[in-house]
Amino acid sequence: MERPPRKFEDLQVGETRQSQTRTVTVDEIVRFAREYDPQWFHSDPDAARESHFGEVVASGVHVLAIWRQLDHTMNSDIDFVCGIGFDEFRLEHALRPGDTVIARSEVLELKPSSSRNDRGTAITQYFLTNQRGETVLRFRSINLVYRRHSAS
Repeated sequence: MERPPRKFEDLQVGETRQSQTRTVTVDEIVRFAREYDPQWFHSDPDAARESHFGEVVASGVHVLAIWRQLDHTMNSDIDFVCGIGFDEFRLEHALRPGDTVIARSEVLELKPSSSRNDRGTAITQYFLTNQRGETVLRFRSINLVYRRHSAS
């Protein structure tokens, strides 16, 4: 498999991207929750009717997994070293069965590494938004990206 073509030098502050859309089903929410986050308001549709939400909603871990999947549809051409952290991570609205979400990214800051000349740091703001325009998830991601001269 070839490495992604876009390097640190190809990124621009202010660059925005948008993913394809994805619709979430009740079966998916329940299946994920039963495997990874079995709280009753995620994993039991009958009991969840009595919750604050009135129905099952996706767990935060599931929301993040969906964002990650969508991020690959818009940023998989970037030659990342790795992600090193999230800041200002917020789950602002519940992700409900039938919601259709889209991910967006905006490069906020680019800084060449002062200790390793083969990479730089990209700080990116991410959003996951539903069909009503509500922000489901938002955070800043700190990623290391390979510089052009390091690719061989």
